[in-house]
Amino acid sequence: MIIINKFGGNLMTTNNRNVKSSKSETIKCTSSLQNKKICAEKTRIKAIAVDKKSCEKTLGYYCGEWLAVTKNRIKDSTYVKYFNIVNNHILPALGSLRPEEIDELKIMNFENRLLESGSKQGRPLSPKTVKDILLVLNSIIKFIRHFHRRDLPQVDISYPKRAKKDIRVLSVEEQERLIKYLTFNTDSCKFGIMLAMYTGLRIGEICALKWGDISTDNGTVHICRTMQRLQKTGSDKNPNKTEIKISSPKSDSSDRWIPMTENLRKMCISMQAESPDAYVLTGCCTQFMEPRSLQYRFSKYTGDCGINGITFHTLRHTFATRCVEVGFEIKSLSEILGHSDVKITLNKYVHSSEKLKKENMDKLSAIGF
Repeated sequence: MIIINKFGGNLMTTNNRNVKSSKSETIKCTSSLQNKKICAEKTRIKAIAVDKKSCEKTLGYYCGEWLAVTKNRIKDSTYVKYFNIVNNHILPALGSLRPEEIDELKIMNFENRLLESGSKQGRPLSPKTVKDILLVLNSIIKFIRHFHRRDLPQVDISYPKRAKKDIRVLSVEEQERLIKYLTFNTDSCKFGIMLAMYTGLRIGEICALKWGDISTDNGTVHICRTMQRLQKTGSDKNPNKTEIKISSPKSDSSDRWIPMTENLRKMCISMQAESPDAYVLTGCCTQFMEPRSLQYRFSKYTGDCGINGITFHTLRHTFATRCVEVGFEIKSLSEILGHSDVKITLNKYVHSSEKLKKENMDKLSAIGF
């Protein structure tokens, strides 16, 4: 439609304006589409570059990243363990490979080398140690796959089985001999060893125990901290340097209250230090005895008693065994030992003596079996 002004000229035509507007919008649309295509192409090129750069990263790079991410989620002792596994075993063998290059065959060869000559001295590593190393490797592979979206080969890691070892437990005669030695000229250290023997404490727990954790009124011992000598980690630190750390116990279930027998409660009353901040093993607030020193003392004491082939941890196994022998309920024993699961108590710490086995078999005679 054409609009005519009063002087007879064309004022404007709606067709022309529509055409001009349509052309302008088409140009704008085309320009916008081109810009989007250019941006999309730049993003694609950038993604390819990033992906290419990512694919060039080796397992060693991701090991460092995994350690950094994991550090604040675990206890210091666990981090030191992971740090040493990565640096002493995984990096030297697999660190230069890209994650995509690590398949089941390479992991099997890695496992075999560890079992045959995996130690720094070229001696075989135990199946337990090799399993720990492979568990860390598997965690790192899962980390790469999940957080970096790397398309890695599916690997089915088979862990070596541990041969069942006989756990050393003090016989009743050996235990009585050791108690007799410790009660003669008793000092704070000897008393602390007896306290651990009667409660099943770990060596780090007795080293960190203070008199304020013991209630002679209620007859209980509160385990709320542990002491460890840990390797210092970090690029600026000597790997051979260590430090003493006092921290919360091994796990939540390790923070526990242990009831004392009446005899043990009386021993605590007679040995109790004046300050609740005094360490049980030293009777002093400013001086403690670390696990390494206590193990040395313990070895001397047991040597004097003619008891060989044991460590401080043997006392914990002995305590658990004596509890079973007198008919302890397993759930109660598990909580006293600070285990998160009764299976740990049954599989690792309950050792039935030949005498107890015979007594249990004799019970069948009572019903005519």
